[in-house]
Amino acid sequence: MTSGVRWQDVDWRQHQRWTEIDGRAVNYIELGSGPPILFVQGLSGQWQNWLFQLYPFSRDHRVVAVDLPGLGQSEMPRDKISIRGYGEFVDRFMDAIGMDAATLVGNSMGGFIGAECAISHPHRVERLVLVSAAGISIEHMRYEPLLKAMYVGESVAQWVTARVVGRSTEMAGRPRGRKAIMWFVTPHAERLDPRLVIEQARGAGKPGFLPALDALTDYPIRDRLDDIRCPTLIVWGDKDLLVPVKDAYVFDKLIPDSRLLVYEDVGHVAMLEVPERFNADVRAFMAERQVDEDRRARLVSESRGSSPRPGSRS
Repeated sequence: MTSGVRWQDVDWRQHQRWTEIDGRAVNYIELGSGPPILFVQGLSGQWQNWLFQLYPFSRDHRVVAVDLPGLGQSEMPRDKISIRGYGEFVDRFMDAIGMDAATLVGNSMGGFIGAECAISHPHRVERLVLVSAAGISIEHMRYEPLLKAMYVGESVAQWVTARVVGRSTEMAGRPRGRKAIMWFVTPHAERLDPRLVIEQARGAGKPGFLPALDALTDYPIRDRLDDIRCPTLIVWGDKDLLVPVKDAYVFDKLIPDSRLLVYEDVGHVAMLEVPERFNADVRAFMAERQVDEDRRARLVSESRGSSPRPGSRS
């Protein structure tokens, strides 16, 4: 596999897989081999949220992107959608596909779920990457009239988006059309590839959207973040309109082993807006473990009065 391969040139059908959790069909994409990475999409998202990550990381990793129950192509779960339930789903999904542990990368609600999984199933998450993760400001939005208004407003917006994209690709083909479809997740939607915009918009209108929106406002996690013991990378855009950048600093303060990157002039989906930078930062974060292991080996070797082992890093 070469780094020059574009997502548009990949036959993703060859990498599509299905499994069952509680008798419900779950759709996911899998390719590559090596240390595993699990990508978890946000509300109204799907596996295509990670189109810029899957093939590049598959060169030296086993990469999996899953459609959460009720979203993408996955069926609704048997039980009511909840953040705790989604965390349990991740645990059971990893069992089903033979993945003991992984670097878990989650955007928005997917980051919220990743944090929940790192707390409730710490053996599953070796490293955690939170990309504009939900879970902080939204805990104060459990106000029923406002929630009902969000249900109406968001569902109408999702319905309109799905209708527009389903009927024609002309809107996404124009800069103003792309901005109309994606204005709430990126300040520069007009710069995105029309094909990418169409793929993202297809995640709209799924049956799990409203139950998942409800679940987001009904599960406080702030007081449990100090239970996350794995290294955590927090990535945020300073122009995020959906989850304010101030939340990034809360996550960074409360998670013990965290590091924070705030991207200038970037919105809610850094992995799509600045994929090269995002991928490089995630790679550097995952490489920290090998650097630490090599440093420890060098120190042990030096303490014994011998030279560092060949290939070790200084």
